[in-house]
Amino acid sequence: MVEKIYVTYNDVHKLCQEAAPKILENFQPHLMIAIGGGGYVPARILRSFLKQPGSPNIPIQAIGLSLYESLPTGDAVVEEPGTKVTRTQWLDLSALGEMGNLVGKRVLIVDEVDDTRTTLEYAVRELEKDVEIARQKFGGEKAEFSIFVLHNKDKSKKGTLPHDMLQQHRYHAARTVGDVWICYPWEAADIDEHDEHAAAQKASGNVNQQ
Repeated sequence: MVEKIYVTYNDVHKLCQEAAPKILENFQPHLMIAIGGGGYVPARILRSFLKQPGSPNIPIQAIGLSLYESLPTGDAVVEEPGTKVTRTQWLDLSALGEMGNLVGKRVLIVDEVDDTRTTLEYAVRELEKDVEIARQKFGGEKAEFSIFVLHNKDKSKKGTLPHDMLQQHRYHAARTVGDVWICYPWEAADIDEHDEHAAAQKASGNVNQQ
């Protein structure tokens, strides 16, 4: 049976609060990009802890990427891992003005979990490519990208991230866990039942986190 970890909204809030000082120390973002739908809530909470006195809130953009596809099986629909990442939503250029406005900026990509790393690899590669095209057109310094996830699964990854990102501490995971099924609160059909599972798990000490 697959082990499950139940994560509450309070857990997410505290993980973001805990991670913020290190992100500010290593990387002070000009913009955050949330990968939907798991990156939305962490990005919004994290922004509160990244805000510096006298500075405006960090803008948050959203992109939609899917690694799963719904497959009909009789009367039911199940999700199986897809063979490639599907881009369902990209940057809102009406808000950014144009891609050239990201040239030379520090951009923090936020998601809830680093599982196979395939989605994160795609996000970094495509964003770097788009901004580099703009840089060659408008000139300026290269943009820098960083990653924050709530949980990194300690397992073999299918995707890879730029070597310099890892070497320069631009990858941040609030917690490393085993290869478990993580139940996030925004996915819960019954939030009270979800929180009860989380409380029981904590009371038993059965939480596989490092």
